[in-house]
Amino acid sequence: MTVYVLVHGAWHGGWCWRRTAELLRRAGHEVHTPTLTGLGERAHLVGPGIGLRTHVDDLLGVLRYEDLRDVVLVGHSYAGLVVREAADRMPERVSRITMVDAWAGQDGQSLEDLVPGFFRDWIESATVDGLIPPSPAAAVGVTEPDQVAWLEARLTPHPRRTFSEPTRLSGAVDAIDCRAVLCSPNGPMPFPRLAEENGWASTVLDVGHDAMVTAPQALAEILLQDARPS
Repeated sequence: MTVYVLVHGAWHGGWCWRRTAELLRRAGHEVHTPTLTGLGERAHLVGPGIGLRTHVDDLLGVLRYEDLRDVVLVGHSYAGLVVREAADRMPERVSRITMVDAWAGQDGQSLEDLVPGFFRDWIESATVDGLIPPSPAAAVGVTEPDQVAWLEARLTPHPRRTFSEPTRLSGAVDAIDCRAVLCSPNGPMPFPRLAEENGWASTVLDVGHDAMVTAPQALAEILLQDARPS
């Protein structure tokens, strides 16, 4: 049995992994889908003071209090920064990292340091009282009407500070096996370049950015490649 911890990206919550997690569990594996502070069912806790460090501490708390070891950590989009920093602080609990169209920075870099200029400008213009409202579902490659309705009903504003706070890495994370799942087309986002620069093996999935919504079966099949026999 393999232990998976699936970590959602900005504006989402643990709910977004529902179908992918169900498929992994049916295959006999343990799956956790935590929701980061201020998002999803924890949206009542949202505030401008929530930063990247808050979300890293959320994930470390799951690893510690659920006593999880030999974990496959999966980070989507913004959560690439979350899972890498958490793994850097608790490398003894993590066997592998999978980055699903995810951001990866070096020590001292923030998400705002990594994104293209137009996206940085949008963050600046969209922020209201320290929060960034969600974009339409089409912005993350979700266009099927039922999926659009399901997704847009659940997206919540995201704390801007999580994008501006720099990641803190000692280098321990670089010793952990990592692979990238690249959703195609990536458009202007540099996920393929980040994977190449970090030397990660990559798998291309021909779907939009929110693969866990539009292609849960295909994503689960990729994640199951890292599983041990039940």
